[in-house]
Amino acid sequence: MSQEPIDPQTLAELRACTEALEDRKAKDLRILDVRGKSSITDFLVICSGTSSPHLRALCTSAEKALFNSPGKVSRHRDEFESGWVVTDGVDFVVHIFTEEMRGLFRLEALWKDATEIPLSEIQEVSSTK
Repeated sequence: MSQEPIDPQTLAELRACTEALEDRKAKDLRILDVRGKSSITDFLVICSGTSSPHLRALCTSAEKALFNSPGKVSRHRDEFESGWVVTDGVDFVVHIFTEEMRGLFRLEALWKDATEIPLSEIQEVSSTK
């Protein structure tokens, strides 16, 4: 895994959120470790959807996963038609884009110094705890 171990609660929340996104067929799902690079959050979860209704379904699914986590409050900017929805999970921020908007904003390029955490590592580490 990257630089330092992920807090077990955050790891469980990341796993729940990414599994919820995968269940709703999120495209090109990625997790970026921005600890020490961002003063706002520790991780970015980035994925794409195919349409405004798909963005809504992805956002709803991710938020349900976060609401089931003790003490976690999730907030989002409700502008599905814009092609970019942001959900704040406190320790991580979920960015859900249409493919067109994701190409336009290129968050992965903006955070090119961040370490990408493979989804398999999140699942492997979580399942061993």
